[in-house]
Amino acid sequence: MEVDPARLGRWVEGFAERHGQPAVTTEDYGLLLTGPDGATAELHAPPGAADDLAAPPGAADALPADGDLPGFLAAAVAPRRIGLLLARKSAVAVGVAAGEDLVVSKVDSRYVQGRTAAGGWSQHRFARRRDNQAKAALGEAVELAVRLLLPQAGTLDAVVTGGDRRTVDGILADRRLAPLAALRADRLLDVPEPRHAVLVAAVTAARAVRVLVRDPAPAD
Repeated sequence: MEVDPARLGRWVEGFAERHGQPAVTTEDYGLLLTGPDGATAELHAPPGAADDLAAPPGAADALPADGDLPGFLAAAVAPRRIGLLLARKSAVAVGVAAGEDLVVSKVDSRYVQGRTAAGGWSQHRFARRRDNQAKAALGEAVELAVRLLLPQAGTLDAVVTGGDRRTVDGILADRRLAPLAALRADRLLDVPEPRHAVLVAAVTAARAVRVLVRDPAPAD
């Protein structure tokens, strides 16, 4: 499930009410809560929060072995600048979110012909046309990212992508976008064809804390 950072503290309280006061341990992805009844909850840090959670090398006040739940909650809710790149074959949306607000946005689409049931020479002709249209759309998506997102790279805490992974990978493969690719979060948002409303909704999804709950093993 995905939990809004502002609601995460209450969610943790609910977990404790259902399963008992949990032990908290630090993991690579964030925190692991383990209830006395054996139930667990993985709290995955939202994109861009890792630097806030990591202690400087050799620091005396590094996170204790039992985890730092208050620190995690504070880091999760802290406002960040996140770049957004949502793409499918015929449409792309780019934006920059400052906290909960979308402060930069642009959506672009280009016609890419669908598959045809025609056979023979016509099928090959349509396939070539579709490939050329797809390449042109990808090129325009790259230029949009170069124009709007790349100048923001130095101010971003993370870049969150969504849509079709192959298309997104193709955009970020452009060498000019290496600074953005280096900030890319593991998270890939599941979004429909990018539109402005989809881009706005993606801000919430990009900031969410992903939680994986496992119920206790049944007693023998």
